[in-house]
Amino acid sequence: MNNSVIVRTTEDERKKFMSGVYTWMTLALALSGLTAFGVASSPAILQLIFGNELVFFGLIIAELVLVMVFSFRVHKMSVTAASLVYIVLASIFIVYTKTSIFSVFLISAGMFAAMSIYGRVTKQDLRSAGRYLTMALFGVIIASVVNIFLKSSGLDWLLSLVTVGIFVGLTAYDTQKAYAIAERSDGSDVFAKASVVMALELYLDFINIFLSLLRLFGKKN
Repeated sequence: MNNSVIVRTTEDERKKFMSGVYTWMTLALALSGLTAFGVASSPAILQLIFGNELVFFGLIIAELVLVMVFSFRVHKMSVTAASLVYIVLASIFIVYTKTSIFSVFLISAGMFAAMSIYGRVTKQDLRSAGRYLTMALFGVIIASVVNIFLKSSGLDWLLSLVTVGIFVGLTAYDTQKAYAIAERSDGSDVFAKASVVMALELYLDFINIFLSLLRLFGKKN
């Protein structure tokens, strides 16, 4: 009898953790959509961001730095503070998104959903893949900075394609990581903050897939 209660409680906490992850991610995407609508209606902002590759890649690097700082500091924050920081980050990152292209969004959503499901059901440990993908991401960033000066359209196209592949893989890795954390969730503030961090990581996976596809298929004439 007691064993069944323990199993039920653990399952409830796991579901609560994952529900928190996807609720926060949904909120971030909603905020991003509103921000993107505002940005898309301003030709001056679009020109500032997409007319200068240094600004564009500077924002990507700033994104990664902010996420790392947030991840390292989140354990010292209250749940409320972590939640507020997450909302602010979600509203800022999408500022460098072009006009929303519905078809690209649907493709991104389909790729994200497929890899998220794969990360949930696969029995393969994806931790090694996650480390290699993270290293590859930093390689892409360095190559992208170099290409600011080379101005090679071919290299830019290749880097965007590789970036899609990296974040598609990271989607599966981060999903598996989120469920692994959920299995240990006890409903404490530590895990509440962990759900915010995991929501941010999955949100960034999706957004970067979307942005990279926009760079591949939504370039200016």
